[in-house]
Amino acid sequence: MSLKEADRYAVILQVIERTMAQSDAALWLNISVRQVKRLVRAIRQDGAQGAVSKRWGVPSNRRISLSVRDRFVGLVREHYADFGPTLACVGRDNHSDRSSTATRAAPRHCAAG
Repeated sequence: MSLKEADRYAVILQVIERTMAQSDAALWLNISVRQVKRLVRAIRQDGAQGAVSKRWGVPSNRRISLSVRDRFVGLVREHYADFGPTLACVGRDNHSDRSSTATRAAPRHCAAG
């Protein structure tokens, strides 16, 4: 549990104990009253685990597949090993690879070695 989640848990506990209003908790946590109600429900059901993000340990939906990343890193190492990341991205356009800008920028630390 991160510090932000621990703080959120403490504030929601005050809401559950009725020592703080939902609207005050919403202002304190910078979220809507609806989200406070959702957190109260989750903490009542799951305890402290209800305040923790469900996305922990789940890979991003925008992650670049390993095959695309490895192909690009191989191209850079083969043809542009002595280039910096910017020139390697420009040179990559000559290889008819239609990957996104993020694909070109992500493996730049791997290109040197």
